[in-house]
Amino acid sequence: MTETILRVAVGSANPVKLAAATAVLAWAAPGAAVAPVTVPSGVPDQPVGDEETIVGARNRARAAREALDADLGLGLEGGVVDSPEGMRSCAWCVVVHRDGREGVGGSLAMPLPDAVAAMVRAGTELGHAMDALVAERGTKHGKGAVGILTAGRIDRQAAYEVLVTYALAPFVTPALYAR
Repeated sequence: MTETILRVAVGSANPVKLAAATAVLAWAAPGAAVAPVTVPSGVPDQPVGDEETIVGARNRARAAREALDADLGLGLEGGVVDSPEGMRSCAWCVVVHRDGREGVGGSLAMPLPDAVAAMVRAGTELGHAMDALVAERGTKHGKGAVGILTAGRIDRQAAYEVLVTYALAPFVTPALYAR
């Protein structure tokens, strides 16, 4: 990306999502003006499947960009994938430019404990299930499931920084994505 100052709208007031976006943009677009805005994801509070989770991230990115008339909109969405092998986490980032270009990055796939999977299947959001599992409150605004389940080796912000970096790839190496 160039060093021109970009206005970036992050589609969440969650401090972890904002911190991840801000940290990566400090590298990708030094001096970018990053602002949070609370926007709906358009998907259930607990998205199920990669596709639904990507839709939520895309909806957040587009709505944030439009709400603040920003150059870029960035949406992050966490979800779960349920399969015969068990339940796993997933998370996706979508970055949209005012000219319609888009980048998508995802990862954070790790197995969830059976007790957590059972709570999620019963209708509990992953963050609340993790709170119940460890008898804490608000873990999704801090270390998140990834921080808890990796015993602090990787926290939610670090995991989300990877997603934001992946989603920004078409913008930081545009010649490689030229049509």
